[in-house]
Amino acid sequence: MPEMTLRQIEVIRAVMMTGTITGAAKLLNVSAPGISRLVKHAEESLGIRLFERKAGLFTPSVEAGPVFDQIREVYTGVANLQRALGSLQKGEDVTLAFASAPSIAQFVAARALRRVRARYADLFIDLNILKIEETVDYLLLERGEFVVMSYAVDNAAIENEKIAEGQLVVILPEGHRLAAQRTVSVHDLTGEALVGLDPEDPYGRLIAEPFRRAGLPLNHAMRGRFAQTLVSLVRHGLGVAVIDEFSVAEVYMPGVIRRPLAETVPIGTYIVRKKGRVLSGFAEFAIQQFRRELARACADRDSYYGDS
Repeated sequence: MPEMTLRQIEVIRAVMMTGTITGAAKLLNVSAPGISRLVKHAEESLGIRLFERKAGLFTPSVEAGPVFDQIREVYTGVANLQRALGSLQKGEDVTLAFASAPSIAQFVAARALRRVRARYADLFIDLNILKIEETVDYLLLERGEFVVMSYAVDNAAIENEKIAEGQLVVILPEGHRLAAQRTVSVHDLTGEALVGLDPEDPYGRLIAEPFRRAGLPLNHAMRGRFAQTLVSLVRHGLGVAVIDEFSVAEVYMPGVIRRPLAETVPIGTYIVRKKGRVLSGFAEFAIQQFRRELARACADRDSYYGDS
C-alpha cells in the first residue's frame, strides 16, 4: 500500500493553508511546477483526490477530510515537539540538582552558575552545601547528580574525578605583621592565634598537613566548621588561618590579607558522583564551568596576593 512521505505531507499542508500552488511554492520557497507535480503524484499514487480545483483555487476534497485531519494532528505534534525542544534548550520545567563543599561554594560556585544561568535562562538550580559525611547518602539516594568536593570520597559505589589542583594559603587580618612578607611559613605561625577546623575532619586534615610535615603542634585558639567561618574570624582580627585558595578566590576581600604558604601542599577539587550514573547535559555543562572557574582562580592567584 502506498504511503505518504514527509515531503508530500509538507507540500499538501502548504497547499491546504494557502489555497494555491503559487502560494504553497512561496511558503516553502520552491518552484510552483514542483509543487504541482508532487501534489499530482501523491493523488495518483494514493488513488485519492485530495483537492477540488476551481479557478486556480485548491480546496480539500470531502473524501480526503480524514487525511487532512491527520495532517493537522501531525503538525500539531511537530509544533509541540519544537516547543518542548525550545523549553529544554532554555531549561524550562527541569531541575539541575547538585551539591558543593562549603569551600567551593563560597566564591567559585557562584561564578560557575552565572555561566549556567546565561546558557539556560529558565533552569531551576538546586544547590546544596554538604560535608563529606553527607555526600555518600546524597549521591546514592540520587538527591543530586554530582558533588564538587575538596577531597575524594572513599566508597566503592562512588567515583571521583579530579578537575583542579590548588594550593594552601595563609590568611591574615589587615595590619598583621606577617602581611609584610611575600610568603608565610607554618613556622612563622608559631605563637599566633591560629583558627582552624578539626584535624580529624577530612578537610581539616588537609589544611593541617603542612604542620604535620613540619613536625609542629597544631594548637588552635578557635575552631569553626566551615571555611567561610575561618575567613570571618580572621577578618574580625581573631586570629590567622591556613586555608585552601579556592575558599578565598575573590578579588576584593576587605579585612583579609592573603599570602602564599611557603610549604607546598597541593589540594585537589573533585567531581564526585554515583558510579555508573549518566549525567544530564545540564550537569555536564555545569561541570565544564567549574573546571573553567577553578582554572581561572589558579591563574589569577598572584593578583589576590597583591592586597595589603
